[in-house]
Amino acid sequence: MRDMTKGSIFPQLIRFSIPLILGNFFQLTYNAVDSIIVGRFVGENALAAVGTANPVMNIVILGITGICIGASVLMSQFFGEGDREKLKKEVATTLLFGCYFSLAIAVLGTVFSGKILELLRVPEEALGYGTLYLRIIFWGMPFTFFYNAVAAALRSVGDSKTPVRFLALASGINVCLDLIFGAILHWGVFGAAFSTVIAEAASAIFCVVYVYRNVPLLQLTKKDLRIDKDMLRETLQQGAVTALQQACQPIGKLLIQGMINPLGVSTMAAFNAVNRGDDFAFTPEQSISSGMMTFIAQNRGAKNKERVKKGFRAGLLLEGCYWAFICIFILIFKEPVMKLFVSDGNAGLVPIGVKYLSLMAFFYLMPAFTNGIQGFFRGMGNMSITLISTIIQISVRVIFVWLLVPVMGMTGVAFASLIGWACMLLAEVPYYFWYGKKNELLR
Repeated sequence: MRDMTKGSIFPQLIRFSIPLILGNFFQLTYNAVDSIIVGRFVGENALAAVGTANPVMNIVILGITGICIGASVLMSQFFGEGDREKLKKEVATTLLFGCYFSLAIAVLGTVFSGKILELLRVPEEALGYGTLYLRIIFWGMPFTFFYNAVAAALRSVGDSKTPVRFLALASGINVCLDLIFGAILHWGVFGAAFSTVIAEAASAIFCVVYVYRNVPLLQLTKKDLRIDKDMLRETLQQGAVTALQQACQPIGKLLIQGMINPLGVSTMAAFNAVNRGDDFAFTPEQSISSGMMTFIAQNRGAKNKERVKKGFRAGLLLEGCYWAFICIFILIFKEPVMKLFVSDGNAGLVPIGVKYLSLMAFFYLMPAFTNGIQGFFRGMGNMSITLISTIIQISVRVIFVWLLVPVMGMTGVAFASLIGWACMLLAEVPYYFWYGKKNELLR
């Protein structure tokens, strides 16, 4: 456990954020490896199907993580206050609610997967692959929820390393099974989805076993296993807004995907490939934001406003340093990154993706700062501004995609993203100064 209410701030944020970055990278390898294996060993239609199914899957996953983020803010606050009883009640409430919620999602997702993809205008040649992939992935949602909930509890008490270790192990399992099921047994998209579900189950089981062996503070007894209605209401107030905010991005991607799909399977496959690149670029920015959220929530619980201010500034500096690194990395390795996702027979997709990534390398500066600001507001328990600014960003982005893509192709998606992030900052920055003065966080 790590108490972040005292000690040097910048090193604490770095030490806490690095495991989050690594953990999210391992999480992303699930989808990325699926795309690589499917693209190389099954074909263009299957790669397009997995790509168009991913935004649907991400809406649900980010909805789940949104609830867990809301719960984590409360857990971190209770830990900062030193109230162990409330901390345990929050953990139990989150896990039990998540069990019912994720099972309902699994059933509904299985029933409606095909209809959802039809509404997205997925071409007939990719529809069967996408439906099969999505249905299997939905049955892994209970494991996804349990992992995220237990990991959120561990992070709330300052342990960001342990969930990463188990996620790394699960990621290795996923890669091995992908190769066995896809490259050797030729199970196609079924093998890719099945290996992901097994890996998700492994990460959840590892986390639960670890807590019950090593973290007495989070261990739940039989009498603890009940839903506290007041805490559930507070968790959902925090988590539902965050879940909706988290889900806005993939909803926007679905609308964008609806614009890309009629352009043909090749463009769909290229869009899937560059989205995987985007995911890996954005993830550390989001992880730093999560580190800022936990730091600020703990210090808010301890009523230490000075450390809240300093933590926010240190987090923004860390976001800027990361952007400088990822910009240089993308500019150097953009072509090899694209070649990972396409076979030799589809080499024509590479220049499309390279042009897109060349622009996005510079544009990633904008979400670095939007994520940092959102980490601050989540830590302060102010979820409404994160939702409002995200809705502004994704709405503007979708509008400009529909305007620019017919004229500029994939490049239009990059410029639409830039415009959306700029509008998001125009909403967040003035509000931050007003909020800071109101809460005596600005001199």
